[in-house]
Amino acid sequence: MTKLQNASTDPEQNASKNIIPIGAFHFPVTTFKQTRNLGFLLLPEFTLLAFSAAVDPLRIANQIAQKPLYRWTIFSEDGGPVASSSGVDVSAHCSINDLPKNLQLLTCAGNNGMDAASAHVLSRLRHHVRFGGTVGGICTGATTLARAGLLKDRTFTLHWENQPAFIETFPDLPPTSLRFEIDGGLWTCGGGVAATEMMLSVIGQDYGQDFAVAVSDMCLNKGDIAPSVAQRSSLARVLSTRNPNLVKVVQEMHDNIEEPLSLDELIARTNVSRRQVERHFRQLLNDSPMNWYRNIRLDRGRTLIVETDMSIAQIAIACGFNSVNVFSRHYKKRFGTSPSAYFLNHAETL
Repeated sequence: MTKLQNASTDPEQNASKNIIPIGAFHFPVTTFKQTRNLGFLLLPEFTLLAFSAAVDPLRIANQIAQKPLYRWTIFSEDGGPVASSSGVDVSAHCSINDLPKNLQLLTCAGNNGMDAASAHVLSRLRHHVRFGGTVGGICTGATTLARAGLLKDRTFTLHWENQPAFIETFPDLPPTSLRFEIDGGLWTCGGGVAATEMMLSVIGQDYGQDFAVAVSDMCLNKGDIAPSVAQRSSLARVLSTRNPNLVKVVQEMHDNIEEPLSLDELIARTNVSRRQVERHFRQLLNDSPMNWYRNIRLDRGRTLIVETDMSIAQIAIACGFNSVNVFSRHYKKRFGTSPSAYFLNHAETL
């Protein structure tokens, strides 16, 4: 079990403990503001990388300034340790029942973000916001905030892998594709190093860009702390080609999953001949255009099977298949198992 600090039942006592390590590099902060207190709510199977990527910039800021610029308290539902998705347990300082008022609380979740928070946790989050606290989400933490009804008319994001299922579940709450978003007191990020970038942005707002860049250098971060960067690499990089016609066709495929376009319709949107499109796919991707398109839709189907409560029939329609049998046949060919096998295996583990 990973022990971050000695726990106490008093959240204020835990939050008052300063973590100011000694390091060789020093960056003086001449105008010291009041210490900013943050809370991290760990949900079962949270992503350890994203959580630690958010906490460590705060520690580094304290270290290079040699001042308690930031304090943090770790919460869980019952105050006990929480197992991350990598199997590493992290100790909590306090139960969520002990949340102080006016705390910036960041909810940390992982791939099971849709089910990670109990009804009690959702109730406590709503209570926290109602009485002056602010919230945020790390990795898939925004899913918990959506379930609690805290994202209406707000700008937010979550990890790109989990966005398709989120959109199916919450069609009126569109996330952005950016690595992180700061909408007033609502902080959200897509996880991983995006959590570091989000914290660097906050540090820059608090103590200036020069100080934030110094913290970024200590993190061996590239120094880009603007939220304007998309989570995923461009399609050109993913496809290992900069052929603009091929990239545009594949982008149209990703943008039209529920109602797939015909090859003629795809061609009409690119102003490239059918022969050229087929040749590009054969030479650069070793596949036909429509088989590549179908695999994109099947990949979306697998995401919805794992992360939503949608039926196989609903998933087939959402991925542009006109029957469950057709969807199931192609799914088994691609993944080596039927769509229903996941539901059966999942039921056996409950």
